[in-house]
Amino acid sequence: MSKRSRKSSAVKEAKRRQEAKANLHYKDTVFRMLFREKKRLLGLYNAVSGRNYGNPEKLDIVTLESAVYLGMKNDLAFIIDMRLYLFEHQSTMNPNMPLRFLQYVSAEYEKLIISKDLHKQGQVKIPTPHFVVFFNGTEKCAERQELRLSTAYEVAEEDPELELRVQVLNINEGFNEGLKEACLTLKEYMQYVGKVRTYAEDISVDEAVDRAVDECIEQGILREFLLQNKAEVRRMSIFEYNEEAVRQALREEAREEGYEKGRDRGKIEGKIEDILYLLKEKGPVPAELEKQIKEQNDENILRKWLKLAGSVGSIEEFRMGI
Repeated sequence: MSKRSRKSSAVKEAKRRQEAKANLHYKDTVFRMLFREKKRLLGLYNAVSGRNYGNPEKLDIVTLESAVYLGMKNDLAFIIDMRLYLFEHQSTMNPNMPLRFLQYVSAEYEKLIISKDLHKQGQVKIPTPHFVVFFNGTEKCAERQELRLSTAYEVAEEDPELELRVQVLNINEGFNEGLKEACLTLKEYMQYVGKVRTYAEDISVDEAVDRAVDECIEQGILREFLLQNKAEVRRMSIFEYNEEAVRQALREEAREEGYEKGRDRGKIEGKIEDILYLLKEKGPVPAELEKQIKEQNDENILRKWLKLAGSVGSIEEFRMGI
């Protein structure tokens, strides 16, 4: 590959990452679009809850939209039989989901009781909340796990007065197969996602998405949905896949940065220990001087001090030299 080609590829990759970073909080998803339709959403609810409702009109969709409500936008929210369900789809594990759900449910309740008087004697009834995350990322994740708001508290308490529990369901291949069998749409959605991921290992994301969409239509996987929304699904899928790749790259960059910082700090602390060791062989090190040495973070200065500590005859000579 020529230098010009490599530079062009690097520029395109940097632009792709920049665009994905800029849009991380302003996207719609295939999952959200798919289950926005009441019949499909009711099927997902039945599978999660173990119930068997047949009338989609029993659902009252109350999903938050960012353009309407204080910049907040959740994936799916609905009320059925005075139970409020908030569903989120995640391709990366996020320990802050309980806190996010707390924001979402507070906004939902604020909408629901806006015309009610909370100062009157009669108790205002509200729908019972439930919080579910559908996880399909590539990170390791248990089949089912529970996240709790209380783990975010600075001071842990045995019985916190405010708790919020989130059920995380891994919907990748080999996990929660019973759930996917109970909701055919969810099963077919993951078949589509699997095809995109598999093909993207060998060809471009754009080509992988096109191939996966066409193949799913041929095989009857989400056929009606894909035929009706092919262009939009293609656009969303390409962005979602790129976003997932960007998030992974950002995590790797953060780990590398943390490793480098840790390694640099280790070098600094090693030099500080060596300086103090050499000085203590010459006698007691005054507390003020020891504090000055320990607070020094410039590796070049510490390198000079280490050389000085090895060459001087006394601690006073060292102090005069620095």
